Amino acid sequence: MIADIQKSVNGYTARFERDLKHSVEAVWAMLTENDKLATWFSELRIDELREGGVIKFDMQDGTYMDMHIIELKNQSVFEFTWDEDVVRFELYSKQDGCKLVLIEKIKTITNQTKKDLAGWHVCLDAIQALLDGTAIARDEEWEKWFEKYDEAVAIVTK
Repeated sequence: MIADIQKSVNGYTARFERDLKHSVEAVWAMLTENDKLATWFSELRIDELREGGVIKFDMQDGTYMDMHIIELKNQSVFEFTWDEDVVRFELYSKQDGCKLVLIEKIKTITNQTKKDLAGWHVCLDAIQALLDGTAIARDEEWEKWFEKYDEAVAIVTK
């Protein structure tokens, strides 16, 4: 399901939700342990897992962008800067697994925004597939979802 994108007081928010048949602990590990993080987002590396800590984004040109952890509640909340925006993961335990919520607080919609939204969508699908022991064709999935997010962003910015 596509993210819910809304205009907000300070810009926009995109909210993704996934119901996973895996424990909070397993999903938290995918988000915060570098060896597992690399399986679904190879450009990210957590240097310091703490509030105020640093996440490195490999720009693939020999440089890194530092992102800072704003809020960290063990197995519950992981929020960090994403350039001028903020990305927040929330986990909620359920009887049959957990709910994973990703909220991106977007200051300004740019041409990169719809690419990022499609990317987050595919990342969440990749987390689910990896936990399920399967895989997805990320490039093909990204192309498909990019078109949908291109349309969704156009609608919300009218």
